[in-house]
Amino acid sequence: MSEQRGIQMKKNSLGFRLLRLVTFWVTGNLTAIFAIWHAAVGWKILVGILCGILFLFFQFAHVHTIAGEKKLASLAHGCDLLRTSTVWFCLELLTAGALFRGVKLFWVILLIDLGVFSLLCWFTVFQGLLHIALHSTQVKLPWHVALFFLWWVPPLNLFLVGHVYHTAKRELQLECAKAECNVMRKESEICKTRYPILLVHGIFFRDWQFFNYWGRIPAELIRNGATIFYGKQQSAQSISVSAKELAAQIQSVIAETGAEKVNVIAHSKGGLDCRCAMQEYGAAKYVASLTTINTPHHGCAFVDDLLQKVPAGVARWIAAKYNRLFTKLGDQNPDFLAGVRELTAENCQKFHTEHPPISGVYYQAVMSRMHSAFSAPFPLWLGYFLNRRKAGENDGLVPVVSAKLEWAPFLMVPETKRRGVSHGDMIDLNRENIPDFDVREWYSQLVQKLKQNGF
Repeated sequence: MSEQRGIQMKKNSLGFRLLRLVTFWVTGNLTAIFAIWHAAVGWKILVGILCGILFLFFQFAHVHTIAGEKKLASLAHGCDLLRTSTVWFCLELLTAGALFRGVKLFWVILLIDLGVFSLLCWFTVFQGLLHIALHSTQVKLPWHVALFFLWWVPPLNLFLVGHVYHTAKRELQLECAKAECNVMRKESEICKTRYPILLVHGIFFRDWQFFNYWGRIPAELIRNGATIFYGKQQSAQSISVSAKELAAQIQSVIAETGAEKVNVIAHSKGGLDCRCAMQEYGAAKYVASLTTINTPHHGCAFVDDLLQKVPAGVARWIAAKYNRLFTKLGDQNPDFLAGVRELTAENCQKFHTEHPPISGVYYQAVMSRMHSAFSAPFPLWLGYFLNRRKAGENDGLVPVVSAKLEWAPFLMVPETKRRGVSHGDMIDLNRENIPDFDVREWYSQLVQKLKQNGF
């Protein structure tokens, strides 16, 4: 393919792969070949050196070049090495059988030949696994740890390598398709909205430089033309304090960009903070649209349970530890309990009544739901149980009914076949590719619709 289409292949990639396989096979069987081949020692040394050089070359030479995506090219190379080693292993079984039956060699030579093959094959597998470990986001740490300790245990090692390969291959196929799609629509700039995008985080997180709250979403939006800013409010504070900080950040964005307004996309409690900033701190005139993502407009049922059942002393101890930690991480005056208490059903309902829609601002509310407690890790599976008992379907933290604004369009994200979409999935918290729900593309389409609506 051409560079404009995003993905390039070296010329005659099939020939490249075949040559690599032949090189690996010949290098792994040099002991047997030299025993059969009656040639001068000098020729054998020359062939051995040439095979060694080619073997190392094919260990590091990539078949794939993906425009602007070096990590994907390395991931593709890792998958290629695992696939090649599998074919090589099968070919070696046939070779060993042929040598054992058809060619009379000393058993010592056969053992040496198999030993050399085993070392080189495992080196190739290790190379492939290393490339995948360094460049895959979908093969999670437990699988790498299991391989580290169980690589020598058949057939567990085969199962683990197979899982790693297939997971990395699926990731590669998806990322290559996305890279190609983004290159093809680059000139369209589907996410280049009239007003810049302000992404507002929820409670218990910050806008860190080295860990993006929104995962891979901002980079995807920027690739498609979006101008992105972040809320930068503290991780845990009362709605009022967070709203004041947001209002100041909105004015800062306006001053920096010269734009008249911003499009706000706010997750979880961030949606409440934004509504307060518009209502109480004069930010409404600078906001063109507000999209709330899994925001508890009517409260979190399980927060009421926790505040009632957790002893006050324990709650204060947790709050003190949290506040101390996040002060060190950059918050000025975090208040764990102030942030949590305002998420009760009673407080959120009161807040909702006191903060009606503001004329001139386009509102929309988005929500997802988990299918079961197995849809997400702790603490979301616990939140799922606690919420479901009182409020029905939920995302692990927020009930579906709580995310609705009676005066705004309500969007449920696409249903997935198995696991559903959790509170964390909506911000790509775990950087996980979920079957039937591409969170990055979903946000691209969301922002594209804002652009189409004139925002």
